[in-house]
Amino acid sequence: MKEKLKKHIKEVIFITDDEFSFVLSHFSFEKYKKNDFLIQQGEHVKHCYFVISGLLKLVYDDKNGKQHIISFAMEDWWESDFLSYFTQTKAKMSLQCIEATNVFCLTLKNYQKLSTSLHKMESFFLKKSISGHIASQNRILSFLTSNAKERYEHLLKTYPSLFQRVPKTLLASYLGVSRETLSRLSS
Repeated sequence: MKEKLKKHIKEVIFITDDEFSFVLSHFSFEKYKKNDFLIQQGEHVKHCYFVISGLLKLVYDDKNGKQHIISFAMEDWWESDFLSYFTQTKAKMSLQCIEATNVFCLTLKNYQKLSTSLHKMESFFLKKSISGHIASQNRILSFLTSNAKERYEHLLKTYPSLFQRVPKTLLASYLGVSRETLSRLSS
């Protein structure tokens, strides 16, 4: 499992085996079952997560009890309630397993230590953050400029494996459509 993290980091920066051992010492490893919560809305966010295997959903439950899917995170993705993680405030969103999931966990303190002690990792985290920011902006633009059919087709083209792994109700929520509309779009 540590080889997946090493490969992931090496795709962005050069890192020696000794440096990777140092990096790895800042992470903990956790296994979660399907439906387990890594983060629950209203609790303090202790970690940012790197997904080794499995699938997560980041959700916001509004005051009316409606669940909004913010994102999905599968293998080689990083996920957390980043606002709460970086500001050390209570979670505004929940992070839950759709499948049994294995993750490497990184506390904010260890994130900061890595960034300070090994500047290569600061560069790595910056590049990953920029990629995530771009993806978020693209998702917002998609909601502003695309109709439901276009959003569906883009998701299918970009992440086809999600359609085999995620229940249609969750996909519909992510796309901002009803389950019935999603059925019409997919037929």
